[in-house]
Order: sequence, then C-alpha cells, then structure tokens
Amino acid sequence: MAKDTKERILMTALDMFSKKGYEGTNIRELAASLGLVKSGIYKHYESKEAIWNALLDRMIAYYREHFGSAEHLPPVPDSLEDFISMTMRMVNLTIHDEQIVRTRKVLTLEHFLTGLTEMFGRILSRMMEKGLIRRDDPEMLAFAYATPISALIHLCDREPEKTEDAIRKIEAFSRHFIATYGVK
Repeated sequence: MAKDTKERILMTALDMFSKKGYEGTNIRELAASLGLVKSGIYKHYESKEAIWNALLDRMIAYYREHFGSAEHLPPVPDSLEDFISMTMRMVNLTIHDEQIVRTRKVLTLEHFLTGLTEMFGRILSRMMEKGLIRRDDPEMLAFAYATPISALIHLCDREPEKTEDAIRKIEAFSRHFIATYGVK
C-alpha cells in the first residue's frame, strides 16, 4: 500500500510539474489532487525536492534502460547508417514516451543537453577509433550534433503538430552530419 502511494505521489507530481513547473507546484495542491493531506505526502517524502530527486533518479534509470547514458553506452554503431538508425530510435523514444516527455518539460534545455552531449561525445569518440568519423574534438562534435536535435525535440513538446516535420529534419540533419564528418 505504501509503495502504491509513493508511486501515485511521483506520477501525480510529475504530471503537475510538467504542467505548472516545479516552482508552480505546491505540496498542498499535490496532496489534494491525491485525496491526501500534506502530512500524507511528508510521510513518504520529506520535501518537494525529495519528490523531484526521486523522479530524476527514476528517469535516469529509465533512460539508461531504454536509451543509454554516458556511463552505459548503447552499442557503438558499426557503420554511419547504424549511427543514424540509433539516433532515430533514440529520437522516437524521446518524443513519444510520455514519462520522458513530462520529465523533459520540467528540465531545462541545458540539463537535457548536458547528458545527451556527454553520451554522444563518448559514442563519437569510439566511432573515431573505429575509423567511421574523422578525428576531431568529440565533445565539440557531440555538442554540434546534439544541440539542434535537442531543440527540435523541445519544439515537439511546444508544438506537437510539428512532430513529423521535426523528425524529418532530425534525420536530414543526422545525414548531413555524417556526410560532413563521416569517413567514406
């Protein structure tokens, strides 16, 4: 029962944070939306920040499992086409997974971009070792690669009707990036 209540608190908080922002959400409203009193929330989490940290921990684990991270890289592509396919799988998950969408709406673009840049820096570095990408600063290449993709993903959050166009642009950009930096 307590585990179910903790889960309900997290899911409701994520929904409220994604709609009203972290600062715009208060414990009293969160408790009321769950049919609890404030002390019912504090029985499970010591503060709103503790709820947020629990959500972030959960989302980091979820991302690692479904997406990868700088510490848990997905398989490094064996070809430039595999790199584009990997990118598009990640983009589709990021755009269409409701938990990821709601979490991303609360995160700043900088926070989202930092993890993505770190992971792609390591992937690109290993692709350089395989001779797939020309040698360059992997961190700068990752930043150059991840920034426009992140911006287009955030556009999908703000203007869902532009999602299909954004996905096409991400794939076209990935192909342009490979044409520019890939070793033929």
